[in-house]
Amino acid sequence: MSSNSDFFRSNMKMNDNILEASRKTNVKKLVSCLSTCIFPDKTSYPIDETMVHNGPPHPSNFGYSYAKRMIDVQNKAYNEQYGCMFTSVVPCNVFGPHDNFNVLKGHVIPGLINKAYEAKKNGTPFEIWGTGSPLRQFIYSQDLAKLFIWTVRDYNEIEPIILATDEADEVSIKEVAMMILEAFDFKGEVKFLTDKADGQFKKTASNAKLRKYLPEFQFVPTRQAIKDTVDWYIANYESARR
Repeated sequence: MSSNSDFFRSNMKMNDNILEASRKTNVKKLVSCLSTCIFPDKTSYPIDETMVHNGPPHPSNFGYSYAKRMIDVQNKAYNEQYGCMFTSVVPCNVFGPHDNFNVLKGHVIPGLINKAYEAKKNGTPFEIWGTGSPLRQFIYSQDLAKLFIWTVRDYNEIEPIILATDEADEVSIKEVAMMILEAFDFKGEVKFLTDKADGQFKKTASNAKLRKYLPEFQFVPTRQAIKDTVDWYIANYESARR
């Protein structure tokens, strides 16, 4: 990621404006959204909520990461000084209908869905950057929406909470790509561009804190969520963000 200064300044302005406006207007509860990229680059796994500030984030996006970390700092400061109920959530990689399917600007699953659609339509190879070996946890947008509502209504800690699928649901990028191709019934050539970087190998997050509150919550299986998203993309291709 480039433009670390721009990302830092823009996000710090948003943080400060929204939290201060919420304080001044007596907002009863504010839930901000962080990201798993805020965690230290050099760390043990699985990562959990206590580890946010334990070391520098990955250098590629340090501006965005540090600005996002500051929301946690501000939440604690506003609570200490003013008694505000400001908290935050840390989702893992989210995807679903209405996502940004742009290959360059979107996240991994919507980007691969776009690539698969075009490869099938044009009879060209489906290309995956890297070896496909990195591991990720993915959460379906509809599951995340339900957990956001729960957070607003029932989560009453200032400390952040990770909203992620179970560690057992972690999958490789190759596995995700194969699920996408299956959903498209793609029969063409598949190429792994191994001269491209794989990126961070894993970012495994613990959802133990979430499970303490919601031990019975059922996540939509990744394969089904991908199929639903692919079906949505095909039906809404003309209007989808791409």
